[in-house]
Amino acid sequence: MLLTIPTAVTPPWSTMLGFSLLPAVVMIAGAALAVWRAPGPKLRSAILHFAAGVIFSVVAVELLPDIVQHHAPYEVALGFGLGVATMLGLRYFTQRLEKKEEPVDAGNEPAAGARTTALPGAASLPWGLLVAIGIDILIDGLLLGIGFAAGAKEGTLLAIALTIELLSLGLATAIELRQDGHGKGRAVAIVAGTSLMLLVGAGIGTTVLRGATGNMLEIVLSFGLAALLFLVTEELLTEAHEETETPLLTLAFFVGFLLFLILGMVA
Repeated sequence: MLLTIPTAVTPPWSTMLGFSLLPAVVMIAGAALAVWRAPGPKLRSAILHFAAGVIFSVVAVELLPDIVQHHAPYEVALGFGLGVATMLGLRYFTQRLEKKEEPVDAGNEPAAGARTTALPGAASLPWGLLVAIGIDILIDGLLLGIGFAAGAKEGTLLAIALTIELLSLGLATAIELRQDGHGKGRAVAIVAGTSLMLLVGAGIGTTVLRGATGNMLEIVLSFGLAALLFLVTEELLTEAHEETETPLLTLAFFVGFLLFLILGMVA
């Protein structure tokens, strides 16, 4: 059965890229906030819980019903399987990049007092970490394109959800760079450069998926479904649980879910 999605629900290409600027700008703002006054671990865990709830809500309320109602099990199985395989493959690749860098960093680690006297620009870039983050952001951009392929409302809600996720990522990346000896301005600049991968991913996603219909769209949406579930369960919540869990932190997840559940109903 050939599936069709009315082209009227798909916003203009420029609108989709415009929405992709929001997460990128907020990521840079998060980096600037981190170098000015780094948030405590509990606040960052709360942000991660909230972001996970928001993205899970967008998946459950917006993407999943669109996928189920078209009754294309073979396409869903193919797209979902490709999504899981891709995310697992990317995790393996990025973990290897980070592990390759560890022995080098360990061997070149300055003495306890040396880092405080080093020039801000003297620290070497953690390329393994930055490549891993860049790939993660690129995938987020592709997912944003997939969201807009499902419809204007789905894409808009997903853009807001990814904004909250990238706020946390900007905070964490800037803190990591500062700990490695980079100056405040350089840390923010590096995060700003990395955030451009979101625009690249969104541009690729919107160009490739523009006007996609039928079985191909169902495969793409199922791919996005798997990737977003992986993002929530294996990245956001895993990192959030590094902090000791409290009822308030857990509540942040459900507040995020409920907020976007209601927003999806009234939008």
